[in-house]
Amino acid sequence: MKLIVIESPGKRETIQKYLGKDYLVMSSKGHVRDLPQKSFGVDLTKNFEPKYEILPDKKSVIEDIKEKAKKAEQVFLATDPDREGEAIAWHLAYCLGIDPNSKCRIVFNEISKSAVEKALLSPRPIDLNLVDAQQARRILDRIMGYKLSPILCKKIRPRLSAGRVQSVALRLVVDREKEIEKFVPEEYWNVNVILKKNNQNLTFKSALIEYKNKKIKLT
Repeated sequence: MKLIVIESPGKRETIQKYLGKDYLVMSSKGHVRDLPQKSFGVDLTKNFEPKYEILPDKKSVIEDIKEKAKKAEQVFLATDPDREGEAIAWHLAYCLGIDPNSKCRIVFNEISKSAVEKALLSPRPIDLNLVDAQQARRILDRIMGYKLSPILCKKIRPRLSAGRVQSVALRLVVDREKEIEKFVPEEYWNVNVILKKNNQNLTFKSALIEYKNKKIKLT
């Protein structure tokens, strides 16, 4: 029996039906490890080294997958074909004791019998570049949002969170609002003229921007 671990539980029965009794399909139900919920979890003095832990609601899921993996001839990690899916595969490999450089990873872009069977013919190592990209995103989320989120919950409303996107966007909005508040309106004029060359039928519009080689501002 070969074990295939996918991400979404909604796809499990369909893929199991495609592959038959020689395979067992299980679902991780999304992420299985993450930064800790009750501590910072990133060592800023050691090149932003993250500290991961199994999510509380995924401990039984991991135990079930581990149990089946022990009895399997081979384990394939078939999480979604994107950055998050690659990271989930990497975390699963860690939990199951699988070498991420072994040919344990398969990907398919559609849930069809032909696509799944084709993926099984070309397993590959986990793409650590994609994993690092996801880790960078997650760590930046934590660095930006860990101290800001409690302030939002206290000052605005409960259960709000701030991350790498919200925090930077808020800063842009605040800076722009300060510019607007400091702005002093001033009347100014644009001067445009219609020019004609040497009595020809050629005319064109031109704006006055310089006078005696100096830029001018008419107020």
